[in-house]
Amino acid sequence: MSEVAEKQVLKLDKKFKEDSFVRVRVIGLRLVEGVAIGTLKTSAFEGSIFTHSDVEPGMLANAKVIAVECFGAIVQFSCGVKALCPVSHMSEFEIAKPPKKYKNGAEFLFRVLGCKSKRLTVTHKKTMVNSKLAVIASYSDAIEGLLTHGWIAKIETHGCFVRFYNGVNGFANRDELGMEPGSEPGALYHVGQVIKCKVLASNPSSRKINITFNLSSKRTIESDCAKIGSLVAGTVQRITADSVIVGVNSSHQIGKICNEHLADHYGHITSLKVLLKPGYKFEQLLVLDDNGNNLTLSAKHSLVMSSQTLPLDVTQIRQNSILHGYICNIIGTGCFVRFLGSLTGFSPLHRATDENISTLRDAFYTGQSVRSKILNVNKDDNRITVSLKQSSCFSTDASFIQGYFLLEDKISEMQTLATGSLQTSGAKLFRIGQLVEVEVQVEKEYGVVFSIKGHDNVVGFATQYHLCGKNLETGSFLKAVVIDISEGEGLVDLSLKPELLGSVIEKGAKKSSAKKKRQRDCDVNLELHKTVNAVIESVKENYLVLSIPECNNAIGFASIFDYNTQKLPLKSFVEGQCVSVTIEAIPNSSSKRLLLLLKSLSETSELSSKRAKKKSAYVAGSFLQAEITDIKPLELFVKFGNKCQGRIHITEVNENDLSSDCPLLNFRIGQVLSARVIAKPPKFGKEHMWELSLKPLSLAGDGDGSDEVCQADADFNFSLGQVVKGYVTQVNNEWVSLMITRWVHGQLFILDSSCDPNELQDFNNRYKVGDVVSGHVIYLNPEKKLLRLVSRPLCFHKVEIDTKDASDSTLNSAKHILEGDVVGGRIKKILPGVAGMLVQIGPHLHGKVHYTELSDTWTNNPLSGYQEGQFVKCNVLEISHSLEGFMHVELSLLNSLCEANSSGSVQSEKTSMTAVTVPLQRIIKIEELHPNMAVKGYVKHISSKGCFIMLSRKIDARVLLSNLSHEYIQNTEKEFPIGKLVVGRVLSVEQLSGRVEVTLKTGTKSQTSISEVSDFGKLRAGEIISGTIRRIESYGLFITIDQTNMVGLCHISNISESLIENIESNFKTGEKVQVKILKVDQERNRISLGMKDLNCTQDILAASTNFSDTLPDGNISSDDKLVDVPTFNFDKVQDIYVDQVEPHLRSSVPPLDVKLDDMSDSDFDDNPIVKVRDPCPVIAKVENSKKRSKKKEKEERELQVSASEERLLENDVPRTSDEFEKLVRTSPDSSFVWIKYMAFLLSLADVEKARSVAERALRIINIREENEKMNIWVAYFNLENEYGNPSEDAVRRIFARALQYCEPKKLHFALLGIYQRSEKQSQVDELLEKMTKKFKNSCKVWLQYVQSHLKQNRDVQGVVKKALLCLSHHKHIKFISQAAIIEFKFGSPDRGRSMFEGMLREYPKRTDLWSVYLDQEIRLADVEVIRALFERVTCLSLPPKKMKFLLKKYLEYEKSLGDEGKIEYVTSKALEYASSI
Repeated sequence: MSEVAEKQVLKLDKKFKEDSFVRVRVIGLRLVEGVAIGTLKTSAFEGSIFTHSDVEPGMLANAKVIAVECFGAIVQFSCGVKALCPVSHMSEFEIAKPPKKYKNGAEFLFRVLGCKSKRLTVTHKKTMVNSKLAVIASYSDAIEGLLTHGWIAKIETHGCFVRFYNGVNGFANRDELGMEPGSEPGALYHVGQVIKCKVLASNPSSRKINITFNLSSKRTIESDCAKIGSLVAGTVQRITADSVIVGVNSSHQIGKICNEHLADHYGHITSLKVLLKPGYKFEQLLVLDDNGNNLTLSAKHSLVMSSQTLPLDVTQIRQNSILHGYICNIIGTGCFVRFLGSLTGFSPLHRATDENISTLRDAFYTGQSVRSKILNVNKDDNRITVSLKQSSCFSTDASFIQGYFLLEDKISEMQTLATGSLQTSGAKLFRIGQLVEVEVQVEKEYGVVFSIKGHDNVVGFATQYHLCGKNLETGSFLKAVVIDISEGEGLVDLSLKPELLGSVIEKGAKKSSAKKKRQRDCDVNLELHKTVNAVIESVKENYLVLSIPECNNAIGFASIFDYNTQKLPLKSFVEGQCVSVTIEAIPNSSSKRLLLLLKSLSETSELSSKRAKKKSAYVAGSFLQAEITDIKPLELFVKFGNKCQGRIHITEVNENDLSSDCPLLNFRIGQVLSARVIAKPPKFGKEHMWELSLKPLSLAGDGDGSDEVCQADADFNFSLGQVVKGYVTQVNNEWVSLMITRWVHGQLFILDSSCDPNELQDFNNRYKVGDVVSGHVIYLNPEKKLLRLVSRPLCFHKVEIDTKDASDSTLNSAKHILEGDVVGGRIKKILPGVAGMLVQIGPHLHGKVHYTELSDTWTNNPLSGYQEGQFVKCNVLEISHSLEGFMHVELSLLNSLCEANSSGSVQSEKTSMTAVTVPLQRIIKIEELHPNMAVKGYVKHISSKGCFIMLSRKIDARVLLSNLSHEYIQNTEKEFPIGKLVVGRVLSVEQLSGRVEVTLKTGTKSQTSISEVSDFGKLRAGEIISGTIRRIESYGLFITIDQTNMVGLCHISNISESLIENIESNFKTGEKVQVKILKVDQERNRISLGMKDLNCTQDILAASTNFSDTLPDGNISSDDKLVDVPTFNFDKVQDIYVDQVEPHLRSSVPPLDVKLDDMSDSDFDDNPIVKVRDPCPVIAKVENSKKRSKKKEKEERELQVSASEERLLENDVPRTSDEFEKLVRTSPDSSFVWIKYMAFLLSLADVEKARSVAERALRIINIREENEKMNIWVAYFNLENEYGNPSEDAVRRIFARALQYCEPKKLHFALLGIYQRSEKQSQVDELLEKMTKKFKNSCKVWLQYVQSHLKQNRDVQGVVKKALLCLSHHKHIKFISQAAIIEFKFGSPDRGRSMFEGMLREYPKRTDLWSVYLDQEIRLADVEVIRALFERVTCLSLPPKKMKFLLKKYLEYEKSLGDEGKIEYVTSKALEYASSI
């Protein structure tokens, strides 16, 4: 019924008749029922769109808005088909609040953009809707010359991407954007802008369309366009930082002259750029390239003059021809030379210069004018290989110097116009060779300043060379000849040389007619391309002023540089030097200078003057007289011959004696010395110093050069232990650099310079540059010619050093350190507890100081006087080597020992022992101990059974719990903390096993005899007595009988009638129990006890009465006796009875087999508290368990055992290696246990064993436990980072191994965290560089890189740009937001704000970004900025849920400030928003 008519029809029979014909639009089919669904609505016949198949790209249609969302508007056509109008296509301009313009139900005219997969997209941009141009809906629709409309989808620096209908894209190159030179596309266009463009080319197969924004008809008129290679004139329009924009006068085109193309000479570019102003006219410019209406131009004189010969195509190039060009790019393997257009040649590195250079940027610069020789032309690949070597590309004319002077004159004219200076205009009145009258004004060391008569605004100057030794008085007048004119500076160079003045004066005395005749004769003598000899009159920065004697001393100019040598080292020229030149340009009306061309270096050397020949006559071995010109701390500078410069190094003054005075103190400036040449200056480079020697052996020869001369490759004749002398060249915090000979260097490490801590602390002040230092050689490196020295004497009688292997040893060799040596050290790390400290004694060598070797006296805290970094004097006690090749050094800081060894009277620390006890005696060997001897030591380890104390570096003693004190000790760890100094008495010594037992009791109480303690006659079988459980074993209970020191054994079979699977779950150590004496064996001193069938009440009373009667009177000894039943097999606990066997048998027991708990005794309790205990607890459980199933009974027992294990683990933390070994066997896959084990070993300073534990853990942990293995690797990194030798290499090796087993990214982050915590910034930077290359798609890696840069106050803009290029698009928001947060925390808040603002411009409705932005500003506490930001965000059109969140945040912030007015304001704003919803 709804499809019958537009309006509701109540009665169909009145509107329709049967058998009548009507028009029906089919809108659906029911194929199963065979029914077609249609509509009779009038609107169904009027519209053009009925289904998705009717929609075509570019068609216009009316549609009604049905919804407006943040991403766009959803519209519906009359037939019900829906489409999306994106936000960017809702209007030509950005709409702040789309719902206000596009209201639901409103109808607009749209144009279809695309229709793919029933997803329709439309636009309401006015230009697109009203466009009458053709539509490009596919790549085949793009026909060359077609005009159409599109919109900009993306803007790049090289062009714009334009989108058309149905997803078709086109690209407009930068040259086709219609921009002026120097403009950027982003400044002229924006994304989403509708643009009218024309198709230039189309390739449907590759889906590419080239378009242009230039639609003017001027483009097609080629006759008006300047062609590539033509010369044009231009007027400066504007000047940018990197170019000059000119308008070409002959056409409507715009040209650009890059800064490098303003001049051939690099020095002229800046001067000309400063003087250029809009309106200045260039008369000749060469068109290098044509980019549409934009031209690339050049004002280089070399390119303009050779425009006719410059090639535009590869076919125009001939092999072996020489062409002008310019450098367009320089890379590591060569440089590119460009001619016209895009025609480019390549010069490899070995073809670029005659000399060997490391990088071409030292020889050329981008834009430099060059002459190139064509070596090879490949027309198929359009590849050209050229050579830039000066030997093959040197200039054959004076174009280079001619262009220089032309531009100099032009710059001078521009300066005159710009400043109106009279000096520049006055200098033009002079000519080269003119005779002028001058007055002496000022006389300087380097020359004389003159004033020229009649020209007060011009200054004249003559060097000492041109004064010819004349003594001039100030104010005197004389004649001079003009040899050079600098119009820009208003300076005239003058000469007083007689040969120059003579000819000029002679000319002036004759008539003008005669002058003209002589001028013609002179012109005849000056023949073009004639090679003549010339004398250098003046050396300028870029050119030479020369005179030609055979041409009547005519003044000419020659360039020092050539096109290809502008950045190469200069050839040295001096005034008066004779050179060979070629005449290339004679003065005329256009050029006022005589231009010359220097011949090649080989020809110049052949025609040089006698002085120049004399200058190069010196060879190695020549004797000469030299004058000292300067004295430095390490060398003398001298001059000799014809301005030759030399130097005498401090090592070449005297022979290698051991005097401490600096040999240079005996010389003075101006002193003349006899010296010998030992080395020439290098052929290449800027160094022109001759090496000389003053050694008597060097001067002993006859001077003919036949004697041997010391050279760089001299023999390396040094040996280990040899005493050598050197001179200090450099001092830093760790090393002193020495010069042993001219080519042999030495190094002295800070700790090798002295063993006195005061001298080590004053290391930097003890050595000055030039000081003489002597030492013994401990390391040789012939390849690097390097020695390492030590200042203390070496004891070679102790150990032989193999000199053959000396060269193979490394710089951290420690062969010179022997046992008994006194060395200087620096505390590297103070180890925790009583582990001692690590002391550095070499560049990469550390030793360990035991806790007992820190102080000469026994003090409570011997570490209190030390701190990390402190210098100390150490005595080497012992040196050992591990199987892995590591060196272990034991040190001592005892002053008495160090002083004894340093004085050379080292004696043994052994002293004869007597019965008299010595309280402060230090024990070195166990043989020095004997029973009843008083000793001192430090507590090393505490357990519930007693403690161990350190008597010396190698001897530890055991103190049982019963021997700690006469009184009961409640908390052993509190009373005897680790490191406490204790005094005790030796009880027993076993020399073979190394066991020492000590008691800390004072011994004031009386001792009872063994017969009294072992009075078994007082005990009778059958008695019930009370006792305390001393120890629990798997085979029974050891019980101490109250008020005695006797211990009996209650076997597990005598505890209960039922089977007991686990004793520890039913009994605890220290628990009071009642037992029955089963048997007393007086011969074997054993007591057997039992708990079966005890009547608790009666037995306790009887036992207490009978037992008290049998006790003997007097004190009971506290010495322990172990007694047990004879029926038990005691082989399992054989070590318990060590005290009762003979001493020679006890010594055979290995130390690790004796456990502290096996030998411990219970404390004597004067007032024992007897606890009544049910003797049959297990029987009661058995009776109750009958009601339960066997399965449940087993589960309960397992739970009890588990609880007991947990209780033991919590209460008894492992404190020895054996306990840790038990723990790792029970939990082999637990990284926590392994790492605790490693930490325990490191606390004992046993680094090697900690490494072995780490290797074991990596082998034992199951391969499936990746996280556990990862934890071990990280712990291994930490270990090597702290104790590696050196740490960087050790960590690098372990890291390379770990990469084979673990996830690389996690491993890199773990290592990064270690480096950051240890503040090793260089390793952090290096690792981050690798991570950004290896994990360039990881946002977390780039954020770490940004944070590292900011912490070092480095710029992060480049890092952020690089990260955005590497990261995928969906990670950009996350990265930028996190980077902005980092900027707020560590960098500049302004940059953080810019990053947030940039994101919010693109995503204004991202509440999460607003929230983070607000949080960062709130952290900075700028109230005005925060409130302004809240006002901005609350004015946005956001959904109610998001707005509620922001208003709530706003209100909470104002409440935190406590401003009632602002709180009321925010509340009212929230209510207003709620009412408007």
